[in-house]
Amino acid sequence: MNLKTQITKIHYDKNAKGMFLLDFASIFYGFASGLKNKLYDKNIIKPKKVNAYVISVGNITTGGVGKTPVVSEIATYLINQGEKTAIVSRGYGGKLCNKNINVISDGEKIFYDAKMAGDEPFWLAENTKGAIVITCKNRYAGAKFAIEKLGVTKIILDDGFQHRKLHRDLDIVLMDSKMGFGNEKLLPAGPLREGMEAFSRIDRLVVVSKDIDHTRAEKLAKIMGKKMKVPAFVCRTEPDFVYNIKTGEHLQEDSEITALCAIGQPNQFYAFLNNYKIKETIDFDDHHLYSEDEIPQGVIVTTEKDAVKMLNFKRNNIYTLKLKTTIDVEELLNEQ
Repeated sequence: MNLKTQITKIHYDKNAKGMFLLDFASIFYGFASGLKNKLYDKNIIKPKKVNAYVISVGNITTGGVGKTPVVSEIATYLINQGEKTAIVSRGYGGKLCNKNINVISDGEKIFYDAKMAGDEPFWLAENTKGAIVITCKNRYAGAKFAIEKLGVTKIILDDGFQHRKLHRDLDIVLMDSKMGFGNEKLLPAGPLREGMEAFSRIDRLVVVSKDIDHTRAEKLAKIMGKKMKVPAFVCRTEPDFVYNIKTGEHLQEDSEITALCAIGQPNQFYAFLNNYKIKETIDFDDHHLYSEDEIPQGVIVTTEKDAVKMLNFKRNNIYTLKLKTTIDVEELLNEQ
């Protein structure tokens, strides 16, 4: 088990012991995070505005919430409404220098592979027809470029909740229906990126349910919506089918597989494969860049986010799980 996976386990274990050093470090993290938010909240530091409607899709906790498919669903809805839409991402995990403005896709052509662009921006470019996808650490510069050079009318910030330098018109925050806010501690002792002061900035809450039974998520959405005094919605994420990344052939259920992934919450992915005989599970650090020689023999099943980094591998026994995401985007964006 790698270090990052071990820390994630601690983050979601309220009874974890030996936390003194992490708790101590969280005090400093909380001070820095709280100070930054206070400076913005008091208008001492002002976010920059661009000439387009900006939607931020983010989360309070670190990784694994299921944000990327929701970004894609929102972008697809806006494009179908006739809006020229750009997704602006930091481009974490890609080899491209994100100090530059990198156009991953112009809405028609994809210019970089997953290793260069980053797994999430590449997946968004592949799975969101008509969306412009840009990576840049400076989201304001990326958004401004999209508007002035590419004629964009709507901007979606992928993982943008903590990026307060760019003004947004709508802040959508996601939470996992099972993992919640973990041990409810700030980084590095817990998964929280910000303290309770951040909750006041949320315009919409989306509870992501990665399950077949969504009852828990529906109840949680009602409770959290009332508690936070914001409109709350459920995003249903379910397994659809497993297919070969080269041939598209579906994998027969009950097949023996090795499941591997490099995502924030690997156990939820493995649970989706309960119709297969899993002989081994392998966890890599989030956004891991794979080499072919570290992939074991036999039939491999991974996530679509991981699979995009294996498309150039020579072997033909790599499969990926297709997920089905359901959310009422029209209601999400138009709820008052």
